[in-house]
Amino acid sequence: MSPSEQLKSAALRLRERLDGLRFGAPVTHVYQPLDYAWEPHAQYLEKWGATRKRVVFFGMNPGPFGMAQTGVPFGEIEMVRDWIGIEAPVGKPPVEHPKRPVDGFACTRSEVSGRRLWGLFKEKFGTPEAFFREHFVANYIPLLFLQADEKGCRNIAPDKLSAADSAELLALCDEHLRALVAALEPEWVIGVGKFAEDRAREALGDSGPKIGTVLHPSPASPVANRGWAPQATAQLEALGIWCA
Repeated sequence: MSPSEQLKSAALRLRERLDGLRFGAPVTHVYQPLDYAWEPHAQYLEKWGATRKRVVFFGMNPGPFGMAQTGVPFGEIEMVRDWIGIEAPVGKPPVEHPKRPVDGFACTRSEVSGRRLWGLFKEKFGTPEAFFREHFVANYIPLLFLQADEKGCRNIAPDKLSAADSAELLALCDEHLRALVAALEPEWVIGVGKFAEDRAREALGDSGPKIGTVLHPSPASPVANRGWAPQATAQLEALGIWCA
């Protein structure tokens, strides 16, 4: 079985297992892009996950205007469509909040984290072929958690879930990460943010690939807003992953 076939099989297995989970307060809505945005996600795995990788960048979970719209990790629409070369029909989550609609590639909002991440890769490597020759981007939890109340609708980070809700979720996602690593055989797994790094260390231990981290590109981070790309580049150069 090719790496991309292994990735697709693992993603489908994770999707099926996550369908059985239920989440309590403060979660009111859960979007699973592996379900309603499976077609572009499968395209991404087939097109860019077909070979072994040296480095896997590993994010936390989908953003509402990124992977939740496109099915691609950190999937800012313009970068996914125009640089990564993925576009396909996207459906709807079973229960959609009107303040967080899923419009697929017709969405007019741009996700800053994805634009920063893929923008750095585009600037450094020029073409997606050059980037994906040795690199890949994945997410740990393929679920978007929302809290809707009288104050509006906002994201809930996975580390804010209750212990009861997160235990089985983390176990399933740890297993999926191990399957991803088995398929791609990377030398490095780089957590995009501290949460992703910590989960990689927990899931993979000391016997797997080397593990590192880069600053998360979220606009909610004051540090990331002070020039995320040069900071992330410096971190990757310090690890010896990229050459200065």
